[in-house]
Amino acid sequence: MRSVELVIFDNDGVVVDSELLANRVLSDLLTEHGHPTTVEESIRTYMGGTLASVHAMIRERSGMELPADFDNSYHQRLFEAFSADLRPVKGIQSVLAGLELPYCLASSGTLDRIVRSLTVTGLIDYFSEDRIFSAEQVVNGKPAPDLFLHAASALSVLPSRCVVVEDSPNGVAAARAAGMQVLGYVALTPAERLAGADATFASMDELLPRLKNRL
Repeated sequence: MRSVELVIFDNDGVVVDSELLANRVLSDLLTEHGHPTTVEESIRTYMGGTLASVHAMIRERSGMELPADFDNSYHQRLFEAFSADLRPVKGIQSVLAGLELPYCLASSGTLDRIVRSLTVTGLIDYFSEDRIFSAEQVVNGKPAPDLFLHAASALSVLPSRCVVVEDSPNGVAAARAAGMQVLGYVALTPAERLAGADATFASMDELLPRLKNRL
């Protein structure tokens, strides 16, 4: 077990409780555009990825392109849902307040989406601007390692000294590809789908002790 110098948090589903909201919006919009999708299917297929990966998967499966305004429509509906219903993940404030290690956030979402979600939930003060990283800043999103490697490089920490907190198979795969340790949060994702993680946990109450064991 390698000692840790940086904790990298995913945002959606780990810091803000957005996964059900986001996948409800995405599944509704895909269905409206002729690609019937349930919330459960959206979570299973798209969770942890970028909108670019959604476009690519729809193109590969159907041979059809999503409309040019799809991303704008998605974000408009999503931000409305955030304003009405978004909350922090239960227990994450205690984790952030009690963490004795440097930490940052690395998300597949756009910078606008990340900042909006942190602002709505009152968590923005926990993350300075130079510790928020988006897939917009790299060529390849998760499951490629680019985003996590970018965050580690920006903060001058070796990948082997980072631990990632993730809730999606794409995120776990990205952390593994980056040569980082990873803890899998099994709130929506079954533990077997995060089998690549070093360990899994089901409650934020478990996270601080697991991180302290890696000091």
